[in-house]
Amino acid sequence: MGQFFFANFKPKPTIMKNLIFILTLCLLSTATFSQKQLFNGKNLKNWDIFLGTPISGYEDLAKKATRESTYQVVKIDGNKMIHISGDINASLATKTEYENYHLHLEFKWGEKVYGKRNSGLLYHSYGPFGVAFGTWMANIEHQLMHDNLGDTYLMANTWCETNVKKGDGEKTFFYSPEGKTMAFSETDNGRSIKKMKDAEKPLGEWNTVDLFCFGQTAIHVVNGQLVMVNTNCSKIENGKKIPLTKGKIQLQSEGGEFFIRKVEIENIKEIPVELLR
Repeated sequence: MGQFFFANFKPKPTIMKNLIFILTLCLLSTATFSQKQLFNGKNLKNWDIFLGTPISGYEDLAKKATRESTYQVVKIDGNKMIHISGDINASLATKTEYENYHLHLEFKWGEKVYGKRNSGLLYHSYGPFGVAFGTWMANIEHQLMHDNLGDTYLMANTWCETNVKKGDGEKTFFYSPEGKTMAFSETDNGRSIKKMKDAEKPLGEWNTVDLFCFGQTAIHVVNGQLVMVNTNCSKIENGKKIPLTKGKIQLQSEGGEFFIRKVEIENIKEIPVELLR
């Protein structure tokens, strides 16, 4: 059928021009969709901002906080970056949901601390703000907290399976490729899974985070080192596990001044083989 069509169909010049124009637009759209700078280097117009609960002991700062003071674009050493105040629990969230992607983030801690240097890269986020701790959407967290970079934390009704080895605490588990596959959630062995190893750089230096999400698998890579693999990512609704394969991306304000110089995303067709060896 295809050969017959092209052998007998001779489009008029105007039709051919229109076809070329449409095909060009399709190619451009594919390129834009396959790779994207989530931070455009200018402003935060493609993000939503939600101010949540105060940080314990810093209630007065929360009263003064605004969207603009909590998340803003600043220029340091000639480079524009996102500055996160950390003085209130808040969310910077993409307006769009993403699935089957590789996200690359570059960040470092500032000098100001409100309790502890805490933040997170929250993926597969869905639903309204405020569901998790009065601030964030339901999500799975790639922990960015100082000394815990790469951990997993399951917020609200999220669930996953991970190969782990038990630590000293009753609900302390460390990711281990050779470990036992266990379920994690609010009701299954706890919400937290510790990273396999510490790959964080000293305070004041830039860290890189690479998050690979494909289907129900999520892989955390810190400064080039794999530290976590979560599988069968799901959400629990009415007692049933529903596959969780996509969602918005949130960046937390949660106790520590924080700078982000790059956050970009690209579509992937599979988890890179070298990560699964």
